[in-house]
Amino acid sequence: MTYQEKKSIVSLISAILIFGMYSLYMYPQYPKGGVESIETFRYWGSFVLILTLVSIIAHIIISIMFNIVFRITTNEKEPKFADELDKLIELKAFRNSFFLFIIGFLLAMGSLIIYQPLHVMFIILILSGFISDVTGSVTKLYHYRRGV
Repeated sequence: MTYQEKKSIVSLISAILIFGMYSLYMYPQYPKGGVESIETFRYWGSFVLILTLVSIIAHIIISIMFNIVFRITTNEKEPKFADELDKLIELKAFRNSFFLFIIGFLLAMGSLIIYQPLHVMFIILILSGFISDVTGSVTKLYHYRRGV
């Protein structure tokens, strides 16, 4: 298995674990008030903001740890260059990820048009971000395994 495949698998697993653990942490903190209360909006705003920050920081730490473990176990360094294949795979993964996030964003805005509660919009946005992150990692893994 190549470095890129291993990195994609680690990225996929870490995205799932970060989202799952953070969601399990935040679920009990959901406010008991009304659905449209100020506390509910504060909850969803902090959920999105903190999830974004936690995800970025955790991905950086996991990437550093992955490189350390990879170097120790294989005595190889991380590739310093990306050839055309790497760039093409990266672009395809970004395209697929971006496409799914935009679809989720449009669905979230559409939920407001059909008079759904605001928490539905937040849930759709959060899930589309998660699904787009997972899709990017799966796309990279698929193309590194099967080719372009």
